[in-house]
Amino acid sequence: MQTLLFQLTKKSTKMDKWLNMNPKKRPHSNSEGTLLEGENVIANKRKKITETKKQTVLANQTKIQSICNEQKSTQPKVRLYDKKYLSFGFTFSGDKNKPVPQCVICSEILSNNSMKPSLLERHFNTKHAHLKDKSVDFFERRRDDLKTEKKSLASFSGVNEQALEASYLVSLRIAKSGKPHTIGETLILPAAKDLVRTLLGDSASKKLEIVSLSNDTVSRRIHEMAAEVKETLIQKVKKSKYFALQVDESTDLANSAQLMTYIRYDTEKAIEEEFLFCEPLSGHTTALEIFNKIDNFITTNEIQWENCVGVCSDGARAMTGKHSGVVTKILQVAPQAKFIHCSIHREALACKSMPTNLRGVLDQSVKVVNFIKSRALNSRMFTILCNEMGSDHSKLLLHSEVRWLSRGKVLSRLFELRSEVQIFLTNSNSDLAAYFLDDVWLTRLAYLADIFSQLNELNSSLQGSNITPFTVVDKVNATIKKLKFKIRDLERENTNSFPSLDEFVAEKTMILQPEFVLDAKQHCSQLILSFQKYFPENLASEIWIRDPFSTQEIVPKSFTVQERDQLIELSCDGSLQIDFKKESLSNFWLKRRTEFTALSDKALKFLMPFSTSYLCETGFSAMLAIKNKYRTRLELEPDLRLKLTKIKPNISKMCSLKQAQPSH
Repeated sequence: MQTLLFQLTKKSTKMDKWLNMNPKKRPHSNSEGTLLEGENVIANKRKKITETKKQTVLANQTKIQSICNEQKSTQPKVRLYDKKYLSFGFTFSGDKNKPVPQCVICSEILSNNSMKPSLLERHFNTKHAHLKDKSVDFFERRRDDLKTEKKSLASFSGVNEQALEASYLVSLRIAKSGKPHTIGETLILPAAKDLVRTLLGDSASKKLEIVSLSNDTVSRRIHEMAAEVKETLIQKVKKSKYFALQVDESTDLANSAQLMTYIRYDTEKAIEEEFLFCEPLSGHTTALEIFNKIDNFITTNEIQWENCVGVCSDGARAMTGKHSGVVTKILQVAPQAKFIHCSIHREALACKSMPTNLRGVLDQSVKVVNFIKSRALNSRMFTILCNEMGSDHSKLLLHSEVRWLSRGKVLSRLFELRSEVQIFLTNSNSDLAAYFLDDVWLTRLAYLADIFSQLNELNSSLQGSNITPFTVVDKVNATIKKLKFKIRDLERENTNSFPSLDEFVAEKTMILQPEFVLDAKQHCSQLILSFQKYFPENLASEIWIRDPFSTQEIVPKSFTVQERDQLIELSCDGSLQIDFKKESLSNFWLKRRTEFTALSDKALKFLMPFSTSYLCETGFSAMLAIKNKYRTRLELEPDLRLKLTKIKPNISKMCSLKQAQPSH
């Protein structure tokens, strides 16, 4: 119809163009009489053509109207269901206004055009002729059975969806615990069946059989949830104004080098810390390889390097090389970033300086521990001895340079079990027993146990999340002041600040030897110098971040006029001073971003970078628990991400995108 109308309109348009043509362009005669005669002829022709055109248009309109009426008359008629059709074995399905017949015997569904007695009867006689003698009651029962089957099918579909969600939830728990993926079908599901069977009966226990927890299913669920969590994290980082990185590298049990990275970013409510990625380094662990891994992740996920304000790592040469280290390369692509050397690693380096005599006692203590712990028989016999003597402890601890707190704990345990160790070494005819008969040697051991236990407290206080530069400086300055007072106590032969030493001196009723006092004072002085060397930070110019409401003149000289005015306005706001006491330092400045933009940005750039690589160290501990000697070929990152992340995967969303299937 549309094609016909277009052709008729096109012909009418051509005719109008010819009639409206400029007479000058039409053929004409040179004589004046002939010209007048020609014009009259043309006028008559135009009149006839106009009348013809009107008649054609009326005819076309009539034809179009008849076509439309014909199409309306040819629309299919909707047939409704009649209760009498049940005698032919048919009920209906779908909408009542446009039903489709359904056979109650074979459940076949026909079209609405088949809703005729003759067609329904033909279907019945063709396929179910053996039921022609059945009464209507028989067909009513079959209809009711068909409705029950539909409801059961819908209910079973709902159960499948619940089983799918349960499969995701259990898989998430497996990943959070770091257990093998096979634990779902070998332990969790059988245990759940036993519990449900005992408490609720066999029928309830059978419902758990549709929950799929096979090894491959759990692995697939973990990969899907890890991908969803990763995408959520990347979207959050993209929306943040600044972010900071924490980078470290270590080796797993399969001798594969693993690069681990954490990120700190800001949201509308708080500054958050999250696991970013963990990728293996297939070849050399050079600075270029490490940087390429980080840069590839950042650029692939469209994260802007310009927003990076800090990178924290340990003091390894590949990380902190001046000319070609990872940090140097990051600073080249992130001009706002600054490097932070992990304060925990710096504290461990500061504690290494020690006088010769004290170093000798430490080395000899390690030999004693190794003599007992490295031999299985010696270790068992020492445990029996400690139990017989009623000791508080029955085993010594091993010393490791990699473990931050091992030195203080090893020395403290050795000093506590000094009597048991002396008896055991004597019975073993070891020359090491002579050390435990020397009071001067035991005095130095007691001092080392005390001093390293106190240094352990400093180390522990620097661990954890949300550690700021102010926290590090406060803890280190407090330790330096304590060491200065310890030197004064040693000069006065006052051992109250050394618990183990004070107990030993009181037990032996002895006087401190001048040589020991000199070594102890020298050690404390070396520690003070080492802390001042490795922690040279002076945060006087950033004190306004920590105390913007101080009554003193705190405006730094480097401030612009805008920043100065905003700081003055903020410091005089009493309501903000109340909020400052209730919130953390980072969150307080984050919430001032809208009102004091320049001041907030300056504070967040200082507070955002990590002060330690503690999160990477905890990540490596989790890595060793997940990728053990029984799972050396495990793809590490999905399991590690779900174990370390604080972001909850959107399980309901993932379930809605999947078709629920029962376990089989």
